[in-house]
Amino acid sequence: MPQRHARLDSTMLDRLLVRPGWTRTVLVRRVAAGALAFLAAVLFVRDAAATDRVQIVVAARDLAPGRPLQNEDVRITGYEPGTVPEGAITDVADATAHTVAGPIRAGEPLTDVRLLTPRLAGAALGSADARIVPVRLTDAAVTDLLREGDIVDVLTVQAEGERGEQSARILTTDSVVVLISEKDARQRSSDRVVLVAMSPEDATAVAAASLVSSLTVTFH
Repeated sequence: MPQRHARLDSTMLDRLLVRPGWTRTVLVRRVAAGALAFLAAVLFVRDAAATDRVQIVVAARDLAPGRPLQNEDVRITGYEPGTVPEGAITDVADATAHTVAGPIRAGEPLTDVRLLTPRLAGAALGSADARIVPVRLTDAAVTDLLREGDIVDVLTVQAEGERGEQSARILTTDSVVVLISEKDARQRSSDRVVLVAMSPEDATAVAAASLVSSLTVTFH
């Protein structure tokens, strides 16, 4: 029986056809084994990458400032190790124990400075021992103008001299607004609270003055 010789320009399929049956079977098995090994390697690398992801808490929906977080407001998602924001929260329980400090978009990672935590005051003021003081302003229109991140001075009015003439007294300067409570149709505008980050000494003075005096702010 004449033998079939492979041409120099033959394809891989042509070369397989001229081989004896048993060699074709062995070759096919080797090719299949190689393909399976390659697929297994790809799956292993993909699984390893998924395992290496850091699980962090993100917003499940758009969140408004002043909102106490509930379980349905957040979800867990995986981030590549090099892309995880500093201060990212990794436990849902740690997130739901706090209140949102500013607007947060759906899918945005939650960090310690996006919630009302001890680190928020320090991050806002650039001082580790900063404090947050709740302030009710006399003029509700001023409260409406405030935004998170505004730098303000807090003032009060005090009586001086025998005639009781009133003069402004600056209680703190360069303080940072971190949260303004939302408007509520059921309460008066003057009941809205502004949270302001300031030094410990100024925080004591402002908190004490708020008990007996009217307060307002000036903008920078």
